[in-house]
Amino acid sequence: MDRFVVTISREFGSLGRTIAQSLSEKLGVEFWDRDIVEAAAKRIGHPVSVVSDEEETAKNSFFLRKKYKMSLTTYNINDEIFETEKNIILDAANSGSCIIVGRCSDYILRDFPNHLSVYIYAPYEERLKNCVETLMMDEKTARRMIREVDMARTYYQRKYCPEVRSPRDCSSLMIDSSRFGVEGTAELIAQALHTLYEK
Repeated sequence: MDRFVVTISREFGSLGRTIAQSLSEKLGVEFWDRDIVEAAAKRIGHPVSVVSDEEETAKNSFFLRKKYKMSLTTYNINDEIFETEKNIILDAANSGSCIIVGRCSDYILRDFPNHLSVYIYAPYEERLKNCVETLMMDEKTARRMIREVDMARTYYQRKYCPEVRSPRDCSSLMIDSSRFGVEGTAELIAQALHTLYEK
C-alpha cells in the first residue's frame, strides 16, 4: 500500500485515542497526538506545559468568550499554536504513513492523497460508562467532562475550520465504537484503508 494518513476525530469518551493507538500497532505506523504539542513547543520556544495550557485555553475559550464577550481575535498565541501544529501535521503526513488524532487534522489534510478521515462516536450512556470504567473518572466528573470537552472541541473547530458545520463534512467514515469495541473499531478502519488504497 502506498503512503497513507488516517485522521481521527472523536466524541469525548468514545475511546478514539485508544482506538488510534490500537490502529497504529496493527498498521505499524507512527501515531501522533500529544507528540504534536511537544513538537509545537519546541518550534515556538515555549515549555510543553505552556503550549498545552494555551491549547486548552483555545479549546475552552468558548466559555470565556460567552461570559466576557471577548473577540475571537483576543487569543493571538492560540492562533500561533494552531498554525504551528498545522505545519507539524502537514510535515508528519508528508514524511510517511501515520495516524493523527484531532487538532482539525481531518480538515487540514482534506486534500491530501490517500487520506482516510474517521469520526468516532458513541451513545452518551456508553461514553459515560467508558469514562467511569476505562478512564477511571467519578460519574459527576465524567458527565461534566463529556459536556465541556465536546463543546470545546466544537468551538475550536468552528474557529479554525468555519466551513465545517458537522462531522459529516470532513469524515469519510463514521463509526459507533460502542458497537465494535476498541479492537473491532480499529480493525474496521484498517479494512477500510486497505479497501480504498491497497494496490
